[in-house]
Amino acid sequence: MSAYPLRDNAPDRLRAHSGRPLRDISPEAIAAGELNADDLRTHADALRQQAEIARDSGYPQLAANLLRAAELTNVPNDELLRIYDALRPERASYEELLRLADYLEDSYDAGENAAFIREAATVYRERNLLRR
Repeated sequence: MSAYPLRDNAPDRLRAHSGRPLRDISPEAIAAGELNADDLRTHADALRQQAEIARDSGYPQLAANLLRAAELTNVPNDELLRIYDALRPERASYEELLRLADYLEDSYDAGENAAFIREAATVYRERNLLRR
């Protein structure tokens, strides 16, 4: 817990999705046009570090969410929206959800998210929430 919040207690361990160190990201750098969109996105490592803190602090569900988020940092936004839409009730079949899980696992090494989607597919089937 002593490292939380990371921005204050371990800024040297943080970097943007682009790889730029946190110390180089400032309002002045934004105003000067020195940063791009990837400089303002969270790096997967920061989310993994937060997950470790959450787990060590007794918040396993939060830790699991942060680890899934870390996996998704390399998934393009349009794909994330497609996944979100597919996970809404009655938007996808059981088979489509399983294919989506396989795709995430194979294309982005997102095994935790794939397991989550497979579990959702099973629950949706049990609760009659799949596309008819």
